[in-house]
Order: sequence, then C-alpha cells, then structure tokens
Amino acid sequence: MRPLAVSLGDPAGIGPEIIAQSWLRRAEAGLAPFVVLGGGAVLGAAARARGLDCPVIAVDAVEDAPAAFARGIPVLGEADCPYRPGEPDDEGAALAMHSLAEATRLALLGTAVGVVTAPVAKAQLAKVGFEFPGQTEFLAIACGLAAENAVMMLAGPSLRTVPLTVHCALAEVPARLSTALICAKARTVAAALRRDFGIAEPRIAMCGLNPHAGEGGKFGTEERDVIEPAIARLREEGLAVTGPHPADALFTPRARATYDAALCMYHDQALIPIKALDFDEGVNVTLGLPIVRTSPDHGTAFDIAGKGLADPGAMIAALRMAGEIARKRSTR
Repeated sequence: MRPLAVSLGDPAGIGPEIIAQSWLRRAEAGLAPFVVLGGGAVLGAAARARGLDCPVIAVDAVEDAPAAFARGIPVLGEADCPYRPGEPDDEGAALAMHSLAEATRLALLGTAVGVVTAPVAKAQLAKVGFEFPGQTEFLAIACGLAAENAVMMLAGPSLRTVPLTVHCALAEVPARLSTALICAKARTVAAALRRDFGIAEPRIAMCGLNPHAGEGGKFGTEERDVIEPAIARLREEGLAVTGPHPADALFTPRARATYDAALCMYHDQALIPIKALDFDEGVNVTLGLPIVRTSPDHGTAFDIAGKGLADPGAMIAALRMAGEIARKRSTR
C-alpha cells in the first residue's frame, strides 16, 4: 500500500498541530496511511505543546511509511527547523517549500498516491524564492501543465465551488474571463466529478459576474457576451449546465440541491459560501492534474498557532478525500 505524501506547511502556522491531531484520529476518520516530508522535530514539538501522545517516526524510504503509520507519524527526510508557533520566518518558509517540493516529487514518481498540502503563507514563501502565486500553480507547473490548466475546487459536505479566476485583483476579473476559459474549466470540472467523485451525470451551475447576473445588460454585459455563449457551447457538448445565476441566490439550501458544483467568476464569489457553510470541513481539491492533490481550505492561522485552538477537521477531510480519490483512480 502506497501512502499519501503530506507537506508540512509553514511550521509557524497550525499545520504541524493539525497533522498530529489528524494522525491521532486516523482510525475513527478512516484515513489512509500518510508520510510527512521533513519537519520531524517541528511535528514532535507541536504535538507536545498540545499535550498529544503522538510519536514521530523517522523512516528511510517512503515504502516504510505504511508499516510505521500504526505506531506514529512517519517522517521522511532530515530537513527541519525550530518550532516557533506564530513567528513565521525565512527558515520556516524554506522548510515549507522543501516539504512541498518533496511531497510533489513522490507523487509524480508514483511512490505516493497523492499529495496533501498543509497551509503556507504566500508572502513568506516569496521571500525565500517561491515564484508562484500559490501551491496550486506550483503543482501545475511541476506536473508539466500551464498554471491556468489547474482548476481549484473547494469541496465540503454542503457545497462544491470553483473560482474561474483566482489570485488576481477584482478589477482584473472581467478582462480575464472568456468563453474559452469558462468552457475549458467547466469540462475539467465535469470530468473530475465523474472520475473522482463518482457522479455519472454531473450538474453544473454557472454563476453570473454582475449583480442580478447582469439583468439583461443593465448592470453589465459579461453575462450576455461571455458567460451565456459558454453555457450554450457546453450544452451543445451534452453537459448539464444552467445559468448564469445571480450569486445572491445560488447558495441557498433549495438552490444547492439542483447542482453538483457551482462555477464562480472570481475568488471570493466561490470561497465565501464554502467557508460560511463548511469552514471546518472544507477541502481544496486541484482538478486537471495527473496526480491527486488536496489541502484544507484555510490558512496558516498564525494568530492561534500553538495555543491549542486549531480545529483539525479540514485537514482530516483533506486526507480522507485524497485517499478516496486515489482509491477511485486505482480501480479504473
């Protein structure tokens, strides 16, 4: 059995402690074995700080991780730094970057069944030479894809959303949207819903950009000129796509029952509803990659790191989802 590869995230954030908590709840949560890339001393210190009985076991090869997983958190690699919760620095960012690169490498080699990434601080990573907007873009490039070909899905028990534009200023969104972009990402989402989530006939709801979805051009023309042509093209291809829907009505309980994923025009349009509904169980899933990648849908939370307040629910959900997707892919 091959394990999941887990990147440590920023060691000054809550990543180390929620990884330790996830290991403690591995049986009740039904988690697949995982191995953490580096940061053994950080993990041990984070566990002790929370009073967790969570051994850290150094392994010499990824193949040794599943057997060690029953006794403690397997850690591969000697890269490490002091544990300084709430105090991000360059040394910790360098460890986070190294851990991410190594976890990705194992997945690409096929010795790990997927990657689960703990939260990082993008600005801190940039200080040590990380040249990507985020971990998603790094993973896309590492897999030999253009960054825009990786699709971010936020998935929770109540909702799945996809932001069609991600890390850019809100003022840039209209110019970045195109019929071709919407169609390409919708196709990727539909394929992933079939392959990774077992939905034979996925239903996609397309959100509008403007208030009231433009109201016939009164509040903007992007719906008429860009979004509606994309919906028409996707329907011609046989996909069940509806919209464009006004954003203020798309996430009510009644509306959510009518679709399997909502495609949103910009970052906050997708992330606000998922965090409002499923913050402690929200998972960031990267679609369109040849490898499995998930992450908890929250940040480093430096302000509560090391204080015993971090909830491991989203990390547990990310580990569980990565294992489930990996199993589905292995049977095809």
